[in-house]
Amino acid sequence: MFTPTHLLAQAEMRTPGTRSREALPKVFFAIVMTVCAVVLGACGEPRTVVVTNTETVTSTEQVTTTVEVTAGSLGEPVAGESESEEVSGTVTAPVPLPEGSSARELLNTLEIKGRAPKTGYERAKFGQRWSDDVEVEFGHNGCDTRNDILNRDLKNVTYKPRTRDCVVLTGTLEDPYSGEIIEFERGSESAKVQIDHVVPLADAWVKGAQQLSEQARRNFANDPRNLLAVDGRLNQQKGAGDAATWLPPAKGFRCEYVSRQVEVKAAYRLWVTQAEYEAIDRVLSGCGQSVS
Repeated sequence: MFTPTHLLAQAEMRTPGTRSREALPKVFFAIVMTVCAVVLGACGEPRTVVVTNTETVTSTEQVTTTVEVTAGSLGEPVAGESESEEVSGTVTAPVPLPEGSSARELLNTLEIKGRAPKTGYERAKFGQRWSDDVEVEFGHNGCDTRNDILNRDLKNVTYKPRTRDCVVLTGTLEDPYSGEIIEFERGSESAKVQIDHVVPLADAWVKGAQQLSEQARRNFANDPRNLLAVDGRLNQQKGAGDAATWLPPAKGFRCEYVSRQVEVKAAYRLWVTQAEYEAIDRVLSGCGQSVS
């Protein structure tokens, strides 16, 4: 009789002192039927077939054939295993870019494909906000990234005392997105000037950043190439938009803006959508030779 895990077939000899001529066909028939059942999926756990004691015996003996089915031998995955395991979170970045490459040359190296699912995205995936524990410019200098960018992009900067010229108190921003002058003062109106991720974190997540290691994502979120001090209102307006959905109102800055996006995406092995590629290509077509 065939069960989910083993088969027991018994045949008795009918003539004392002689070998049974009936038991052997029964034994092999049982084995053949068992193998067929396993191959066709009749057994709930088809794996390894073990056959024991298939000889014929005398009338005082019995023939016992056991077919045991265990996990793993017929090419099917064992419970708890997967046929393929997706590798994620291991890609290191940024990578060095070819020296002297133009934005258009780098654009043509980017893969073009659709967005990945946004599943699992949260700001914490890119590490602590404005972490100094990064392997990019300004990393491990004792100041947080936000103050590093304010110090770089503002003019007439003043600092909080006893912070080693790290914490920016005031300064003047020539906003690249609007072309307007904005006075920055730390305190209740600090949000007038915000630090924008040129390639937004959420956009990066659905275009390759899921495959980056934790350190690489932290580098990405704090890489000065991907950060600009800008008008807070326009930063909020942009949200997670890419070049196909948002460009700075100041048209004179668009060439530098999309060039930065291309450089960052190339350095962090991110891709672009078809619409995004076409939008960047249109902007670069109107830029000078040094950019395009």
